[in-house]
Amino acid sequence: MADFDQELDASGLNCPLPILRAKKSLSSLESGQVLHIIATDPGSVKDFEAFAKQTGNELLESTEEGGKFQFLVKKK
Repeated sequence: MADFDQELDASGLNCPLPILRAKKSLSSLESGQVLHIIATDPGSVKDFEAFAKQTGNELLESTEEGGKFQFLVKKK
């Protein structure tokens, strides 16, 4: 897992809450900073791919381990 500037633990939250929380967290970051998101909702994989496309933020990494989904999103 690469370096990141802020972490958001959205474990136990279902769609669309992880995305909404990520959006809020990203708004407090500077351009180029990276948000690390942890989620447990399998739907979040597709959600974050779509979120990155729609918002122009870059999805650097998307991994799954033991039912936990981790994402690195770089603010545009």
